[in-house]
Amino acid sequence: MTTTLVPFDMTAILDSDEAINEYLTQVLADGDTDELIRAVGHVAKARGMAQIAKDSGLGRASLYKALAPGAKPRFDTIIKVMRAMGVELHARTTRHS
Repeated sequence: MTTTLVPFDMTAILDSDEAINEYLTQVLADGDTDELIRAVGHVAKARGMAQIAKDSGLGRASLYKALAPGAKPRFDTIIKVMRAMGVELHARTTRHS
């Protein structure tokens, strides 16, 4: 018997606010910048790239380019995209008194 593998599509499981929150929280906790950019791209695709491009004020091609593997988008670009996706970032200190 042969096994057929199908490509994994992260956007398929990002079907709720809770799933998106958990995914981005875990990626942020890991602290890997490249992974964060990929994660933002997955969420943008799950929410609809055309709509995110429109809501962020970026061209669709620019959005794809900014979120492509190996891209180094500006921080303000990531913030615009996250706002367009309806995602807020929150800070919390980790030092204990």
